[in-house]
Amino acid sequence: MTHPVRRSRALRGGIVIALATGVMNLATYAFTLISARRLGPADYGAFAAMLGLVIVVNVVSLGLQATGARRVAEEPGDRQVIEERVMTASRQVGAVLTIACLAATPVVASVLGLDSLLTAGLLAVPAWCFAVMGGQAGILQGEGRWVPLALVFASLGLARVVLGTVAIAASPTSLAAMAGGVAAAAVVPVVVGAVALRHTRRRPSPGATRVASGRTHDGVLREALASSHALLAFFVLATVDIVVARIVLDEHDAGLYAAGLIVVKAVQFLPQFVVVVAFPAMARRRGDRRLHLWGLAIILALGSVVTLATAAVSDRVLALVGGPQYADVQALLWVFAVVGTLLAAVQLLVYSALAQRQRGAVTAVWAAVGVVVLGSRAVGTGAQLLELVVAADALLLCALLILTRREVVADGAGGPDQPAVPGSTSPATAPA
Repeated sequence: MTHPVRRSRALRGGIVIALATGVMNLATYAFTLISARRLGPADYGAFAAMLGLVIVVNVVSLGLQATGARRVAEEPGDRQVIEERVMTASRQVGAVLTIACLAATPVVASVLGLDSLLTAGLLAVPAWCFAVMGGQAGILQGEGRWVPLALVFASLGLARVVLGTVAIAASPTSLAAMAGGVAAAAVVPVVVGAVALRHTRRRPSPGATRVASGRTHDGVLREALASSHALLAFFVLATVDIVVARIVLDEHDAGLYAAGLIVVKAVQFLPQFVVVVAFPAMARRRGDRRLHLWGLAIILALGSVVTLATAAVSDRVLALVGGPQYADVQALLWVFAVVGTLLAAVQLLVYSALAQRQRGAVTAVWAAVGVVVLGSRAVGTGAQLLELVVAADALLLCALLILTRREVVADGAGGPDQPAVPGSTSPATAPA
């Protein structure tokens, strides 16, 4: 396939995924607003706490997705066998998470002060569904099937806002919000993914069966665990500052900082499509460092535009993040946009490290978390905390650039016939 055709497919895929993730995020945000207004402080507080646990559970899903996408993209001749192993591992991980969530139900209900054990127990549903969805999404991502993958993403957000709104309209409680907006909604993308994969089952080639049969699903599980660990480190980095703010700042300043983080999240997730589209190509062409550098350039360009726009119309941005009561943070909103840009760039390089199976990246991310935590001892204002976070994220970005570049150079030195992963007999192929 020629380079113009590949670029055209990547561009179309980026547009489709950008639209789908936009729909998912907007729908999720809409449901959050609806829940906050309909439930009231007490029930919404309980529901928000449960959503925090859902995010933790979802890290495993992202690890499975990264593992599935990398393996499918890197060895297209083995896809049928690899896909079966990815889905088997996903179902097994989902079963373990489900049992763990059910066993932890009394503890979760007690710690979070929930009125019902069922509210806590419902966490088991998305635990299984998200694990399975992670495997499905990884396969679709690795194959470059952007439209079905986009439908999986969009269906999750739309199901959450529709089913969740209906549930809390019938019963404005945290239990109803969990049942409709989380548990029932989590089933929908699994169904969409199952339908998409059902129409693509292929008979593996004789050579593919022989190559893949030497690997057990234990390898998939180990890689998924390693990927989940790396992504967990990233999500801790992306959220540690709000925890630190609650500890080192007074209540008012911590609230101002939390409002600024809305800008961080918006900018961080804006270029999410770049990561989704670039990751399979990075897995296939491990010796080509231009791939993640192009992705990094796109992210930094988008972030720069948003940062400049935030500085130019900070009054309008302030209205979106909370209104006049947060006016004291208006002058710093553009700096929060810088943090979001840095986190988006770091996320791309973390995925680049996963594609290359580079093990040093997760250590660098945890080191950055340590810098923020230890450095917070000298922090007295929100502006100082923001400066600390910018410095830590910027240093991490530089470190990851060095790490991923070294790994790419090492891979490239092996020549085109060098196996892409230990034990592989298939060379990395160009992106389709």
